[in-house]
Amino acid sequence: MNKIPEAVYKVHEIFLKKGITLSVAESCTGGLISHYLTAIPGASAFFEASVVTYSAESKKKILGVSSEIISTHGVISRETAAEMAEKVRELTGTDYAISTTGNLGPDVLEGKEKGLVYIAVSSKVQTSSKELMLSEDRELNKDAASISALMFLIEIVSNSYSRKADMASKPLSMRKDYLYACFIAECKR
Repeated sequence: MNKIPEAVYKVHEIFLKKGITLSVAESCTGGLISHYLTAIPGASAFFEASVVTYSAESKKKILGVSSEIISTHGVISRETAAEMAEKVRELTGTDYAISTTGNLGPDVLEGKEKGLVYIAVSSKVQTSSKELMLSEDRELNKDAASISALMFLIEIVSNSYSRKADMASKPLSMRKDYLYACFIAECKR
């Protein structure tokens, strides 16, 4: 078995400590993120579900990604990654979800170069996405995309909780403004 990336241990630590849950929607990583998460004991305490939706049709049928998003932006897009993460989080009722979609190579797909990958993290408050441009072979790109998605998740969750902790020390009026901003963000979804 390959060495388990440090990011996997960190995800376990954060999610277990905070008592939050996670789901995953993978395309180009083909289940590797889920494999990593379940490679060490304890994942069942926070890891709810995973789905690999490799084709455009499965993204639409299983996750409910809109045909309009796919036809307008393509399967390999920031918008598709964001909607995949949002849909799997909504389907599973988890606190957070991550997704991956991209072109690991060797050929150009949808006019998009080999190595172009989009990852997204969705919470009940917001969805963030990131573009990666990977330059290795297919297997190394798959691994790099999986680890990058886990690291992005750590960044988002850590920032979310540090903002909440920071807000707890603020005057009540500032905390109300923060909560109102979160409420507005949720209503606009």
